[in-house]
Amino acid sequence: MSETTSTQTNVAGKVLPDAALAQSARTPIDQISIARTISAHASANPDAHAVIAGEKVLTYGELERRSNRLANYLLELGVTRETIVAICLERSFESIIGTLAVLKAGGAFLPLDPKLPLERLNFLVDDARPRVLIKKGEIPGPIESSSFAIIDLIGEQEIDKYSAEPPMVKSTNDQLAYVIYTSGSTGQPKGVEITLANLSNLITWHRTEFKVTSADRASHLAAVGFDAAVWEVWPCLTAGACLYLPSDCVRLSPEALRDWMVDNEITISFVPTVLAETLIEFDWPAGAALRFLLTGADTLHRRPQRLLPFELVNNYGPTETTVVATSGCVSGGENNNLPTIGRAIRNTQIYLLDEKLSAVAPGETGEIFIGGAGVGRGYFNRPDLTAERFMRDPFSTQPDARLYRTGDLARELPSGEIAYIGRADEQIKILGYRIEPAEIEATIDRHPAIASNVVAARSYDCSGSRLVAYLKMRNGSRPTAVELREFLKASLPDYMIPAQFVQIDQLPLNANGKVDRRSLPELTGENRLPEETFAGPRTPTETRVAGIISELFKVETVGVNDNFFLLGGHSLLGAQLVIKIRAAFGVDLPLRAIFDAPTIAALSQTIEQSVIARIEAMSEAEAQTLVA
Repeated sequence: MSETTSTQTNVAGKVLPDAALAQSARTPIDQISIARTISAHASANPDAHAVIAGEKVLTYGELERRSNRLANYLLELGVTRETIVAICLERSFESIIGTLAVLKAGGAFLPLDPKLPLERLNFLVDDARPRVLIKKGEIPGPIESSSFAIIDLIGEQEIDKYSAEPPMVKSTNDQLAYVIYTSGSTGQPKGVEITLANLSNLITWHRTEFKVTSADRASHLAAVGFDAAVWEVWPCLTAGACLYLPSDCVRLSPEALRDWMVDNEITISFVPTVLAETLIEFDWPAGAALRFLLTGADTLHRRPQRLLPFELVNNYGPTETTVVATSGCVSGGENNNLPTIGRAIRNTQIYLLDEKLSAVAPGETGEIFIGGAGVGRGYFNRPDLTAERFMRDPFSTQPDARLYRTGDLARELPSGEIAYIGRADEQIKILGYRIEPAEIEATIDRHPAIASNVVAARSYDCSGSRLVAYLKMRNGSRPTAVELREFLKASLPDYMIPAQFVQIDQLPLNANGKVDRRSLPELTGENRLPEETFAGPRTPTETRVAGIISELFKVETVGVNDNFFLLGGHSLLGAQLVIKIRAAFGVDLPLRAIFDAPTIAALSQTIEQSVIARIEAMSEAEAQTLVA
C-alpha cells in the first residue's frame, strides 16, 4: 500500500485515497521496437539460432530476410498503420515470420487458429475486415471474402521478388499491434485491441524480471490464437535468445514435455495451469537447465511438494491488459492456502473496489480493476462494450489513464500479495481459456431439439473443471451427446464444446427470475445424455476400464462406445488414465494409445493385446513368478 494519501474523485463523485495495491513503480517505458531489435540481432549475429522446431533451424539472418521480403510485399498490398493482417497459421516458422513481417510493415496482426470451425473463422474475418490474410496451404473449407488479398506461403513465388532490406516504416507507440478475439457475453466473440506501447511494456518487464539473455532457450507451446503466444515469442526473440517449438504430441503430454525440456535445455517455459500442476509433481534432474516455469490462465491449486531445480511463477492477467498483470513466485511445502497471483508487474496498478467503486479494506474481497501501461485500447468496433469495461482511472493524475474492469474477485493478504477468489459474473475459465457461457448457450439454442439451456463449469477432479450443458428439450426430444457435439463443432472451437450434456425438466430460477446455477443438479448416469445408444461392459476388461473412467469423470456409468475425449478427457486426464491402467493391468501404454483407441471397447482390446504380448515375451521363470 502507498505511504501517502492523495485525494482522488471516483466516477461516482466520491473522494478516495490512493487505493493501488501491489503497485509497481511507475517507471519510464523503454519502448522496444520488435522490428528494429531483431534486425540488430540479425546484423550482429546472422547465424545465431532464432527458432528451432525438431531438426529444423531458423537463423536470425533468415528470419530477417524472409520477414523483410514479406513486409515489403504487404506494403505493396496496401498494409500501413492500423491495417489488420490475419495470420491463419499453426505454430511454426511461418507464423513467426508472418507476424514479424506485419509489424515491420506497420500493420497489426490478427492470429487465427486454422483448426477453428469454418463458421467461427468466417465470423472473425468478417468482423475484423483484414486487408490481407496469410495462410499456408488449404484451410478446411473456403473462407468467404472478396474484400482482402490472400497470401499462400506455399508456392508464393511473388514474395521472393521483393527486397530483403527492412522497409522504411516509422511506427508510433499508440498504434495497433494486434487484435485477439475472446469469448463474448453477447453470444459473439469480441476482438481486443493491443497497442505497441502495451506490448513493449510486457516485453520489457519480462526480460527484466526473468533476466533473459541471448543464452536463453524458451519454449513456444501456446496456440497462435491464445494471447500467451505473444508472451512466449517476442520477449525471447527481442533478447536474441532461441525459441523452441515442440510437436503437438509432446506439448500435450506432461512426461514427454518434461523430457523434451530437459533434453533441449529449455531455460524459460510458459505452460497452462493444469499442465504445470502435473509437471511440478514429477522428478526433475538436479542439473536441469530450466530456470523459470511460468504458468497462468486458471486457478493454481497446488504448490511444489518437492525440491525443484527451477522457480514456479504464477501469473494473472486478462487479454485486455496484455497477457500479464500480476506475477509471483510460488513457495513450496505444506501450505493449505491456494497460491497467490503475486503482485502487479512493472507499470501496472491493481485496485480492489466495491460495487460503488470505492477501495475495500485490506483482507476484504473486492473486484479487480487494472490500470497502467498494459491496459489495451478496447474492443474492436465495439464502443458499447469498451465503455462498459474500460473506464477513466480516478486514481491517476494522467488525464488519459484508464482502468479495465475484470469481473474477477480478489483480496489483499497481509504480505501485500493478491489472493484470487473467483468470478463476479458468470464468465468461467476452462483449460486456460476465458469463456462466456452465453456464447455457447446462444449456439446450443439454435438446435431444433433444445427449448432452453444453461452452461456451467463442473469439477471432475483436481485437474480442473469441464463444461456441462443443462438442457430442456422440445416435445420429448432426446438427441445423443454425439449429435449435439457435431452440431456445435460447426460453430465453436473444441475448448468451448461441453464435455457432458444433462437433460432437465426446468431450469432452476432464483427470486429475481435468473437461472440459479447453484441449484443445477449433479451429473448422474440417469440425467446425462448418452454418447450413442448405450451399451454396457461385456467383458471383465471392459468392466474394469469403465470403472476407472467412471472414477476419473465422477459419473456413475459409461458405455463401452463412449469416447474418452468426448466425455471431456484431455491429455492430462489421459496421463492419469495411463497410470491407472498400469496399476490395474500391469501394462505400460503410451498416451498415444488413448488417442488411437478412445472408446472403452477399443481401449480394452488394446490392453488385452498388450497383456498377451507381455505374457508371450516372458520366460518360464517370469511366468511362474507372475502366477505365484
